[in-house]
Amino acid sequence: VNAPETRQATTELSSITTGNWTLPNALTALRIFLVPILVVFLLTDYRLVGLSVFIIASLTDWFDGYLARTRKQITTLGQLLDPIADKLLVSAAFISLVGLGEAPAWMVVIIIGRELAISGLRPIAADQGITIPSSSLGKYKTTVQMFTVILLLLGPSYLGEHFLVGQIFVGEIGLWLVVVLSLVSAAQYFLGFWKQLARSGKPS
Repeated sequence: VNAPETRQATTELSSITTGNWTLPNALTALRIFLVPILVVFLLTDYRLVGLSVFIIASLTDWFDGYLARTRKQITTLGQLLDPIADKLLVSAAFISLVGLGEAPAWMVVIIIGRELAISGLRPIAADQGITIPSSSLGKYKTTVQMFTVILLLLGPSYLGEHFLVGQIFVGEIGLWLVVVLSLVSAAQYFLGFWKQLARSGKPS
């Protein structure tokens, strides 16, 4: 093996490591740790404290991905834990909002159901040798989702009439937008999977 090939192999191995406890993975673990704390504070009437926990947990989602890419610390453990942490945080926040009477249960079922459906689709696609790329709509949904949770936790009592559109609170509008983006982005993922499957000629 010549020197350039050796250097290339070393670079590839350093970019995706296995079993290393890195700062990005620590942030992901922190996000998982914060989930039950979030639920406890929200459901025991410490809403603003719970909101602070949610914001911190959401920020770790951005920082762990950024650090993993810039420091070349993409690990197998991180790739496993990160989507789990994201879904736990989202599910906990929205289920708590139902408990607080801030979100209808049927809407939350759609939002969480979409997350579970996409999570189930990815291993099926991988088994068929199909890679499902991230959807831009999915990324928009994640951003809208975060701000919607923040708005609903604060509510009109904290934000005042400036956050009302007529008699409708902007958090409610955000919730409808999250539901629409959840359904449309899910359809986008599944249609993309079926198209790739059809092109590959493999049986469904």
